[in-house]
Amino acid sequence: MVRIRVLVVDDHRIFAESLAAALAAEPDVDVSAAGSGPAALRSLERAVAEGRRYDVLLVDADLGGRLPGMRPAVPVQEGNEDGLVDGISLVAGVRSGQPSVRIVVLAEKDDPRRAALALQAGASGWVAKDCSLSRLLTVIRGVLREETHLPPALLTGVLRELTAARKHRTESERLVESLTPREREVLRCMVAGLGRKAVAERLFLSPHTVRTHMQNVLGKLGVHSTLAAVALARRAGVGPVDLGPAGRIMPEESSSA
Repeated sequence: MVRIRVLVVDDHRIFAESLAAALAAEPDVDVSAAGSGPAALRSLERAVAEGRRYDVLLVDADLGGRLPGMRPAVPVQEGNEDGLVDGISLVAGVRSGQPSVRIVVLAEKDDPRRAALALQAGASGWVAKDCSLSRLLTVIRGVLREETHLPPALLTGVLRELTAARKHRTESERLVESLTPREREVLRCMVAGLGRKAVAERLFLSPHTVRTHMQNVLGKLGVHSTLAAVALARRAGVGPVDLGPAGRIMPEESSSA
C-alpha cells in the first residue's frame, strides 16, 4: 500500500496533535506534527535527507500570529525560532524549495483575500479547521491528483481577488518595463534589502549616482518610498538581485550607468 506522508503545521499544540492522531488512524496515512514554521522547515529538510519526503503539508493560516500578505514571502532558509515564519510565507518557501509537496491551508474562517494569497503562494487548497475528517481526507487525496480545493462559498470572492491581483500585476509590470536596465538592477538590489551604500559598492557606482537612480526608480514607479517600490516590484515578478559567492552581483543583463 502506498502511504501518504502528511505534516501538520500548527502552533496550537492540542489541535495539531489531535488532528495528527485522527489522520494516523487511516491505514494509508503517515503523519507528523510541527508547532511552528521553523520546526516544519527542519522536518522537511530532515525528511529529504532521509529520502522520505512529505507528500502533503497542512498549514495553519494564522501560523505565527501574523496576517498573511503583510510582508513578502520568505525563502525557506530564513526561518528561525526568533523570526516567525507566517503561514503564507511558509507555503511560498516550501513550494519554491520542494515543488512536489502539496499544501493545504487550514483556516478558522473563510476569507477570500487570504485564500487568494494562499493560492498565489502555491497552496492547492483552503479548508476550514472544523471540517469533517472525511472532507479533509478527500482534499488531501485530491491535491495529490493535482486538484485545487476551495469551499464553494469562497469561489466567487477568490476569483474576484485573483482577477484584481492580475490587473495590479499587469500595471506593475508596465511600470517596471519603463525603467532602464541600470534602474532595474538598482530595483533588484532594493528588493534584496540593500541600502544605498551597499548598492553603490556592489554596482561600483558612487552613492550619489545610486541616489539618483533610486529617485528615478521611485518617480517612474509612482511611489514615494523604498517599501512601496519593493511591493510593486514583487507584484511585477521582480526578484532580489543574485549575489555571487564573493558578494558580486550576477547581472540580469548588461547595462551601463
